[in-house]
Amino acid sequence: MIKSQKDFYSGLMFTLVGAGFALGASNYSVGTGARMGPGYFPMMLGIVLAVLGAFVTFYSLVEHTEDGDKVGAFAWRPLGYVLGANLAFGVLLGGLPSIGLPAMGLIAAIFALTIIASKAGDSFVWKDVILLALVLSAGSYVAFILLLKLQMPVWPTFITG
Repeated sequence: MIKSQKDFYSGLMFTLVGAGFALGASNYSVGTGARMGPGYFPMMLGIVLAVLGAFVTFYSLVEHTEDGDKVGAFAWRPLGYVLGANLAFGVLLGGLPSIGLPAMGLIAAIFALTIIASKAGDSFVWKDVILLALVLSAGSYVAFILLLKLQMPVWPTFITG
């Protein structure tokens, strides 16, 4: 008998996703601990995730909770904002040349990502969101452009030419 629905279904999800990743990684050369192949890390990560999921699933069957810890309604609104934020980031960073949308660059893409994803929460304070976007933009610029020297547009193409 399931004593905690939330733990049971989340453990089941972790187990299935972990097993899927481990299975998918078996298509690549795994190698050994000393000479890791491209499939080594996803395989180990998948196995660890599946084992943790199995533990959580088992725990949900033996640990009694107050009200059975029922699964609530699915949170569609936050999911839509988070997925939309990632979609906007990708589109703004690279643009859509096929429809004439130029690349807006890293800074604009991070601002859009931060603002849209922040709408998924219960509270939204413009000052905090803009401050977060500034910090993320500066950190991303330092990490990806200055340190890693990645070649990507930083500013909109119509500004930089």
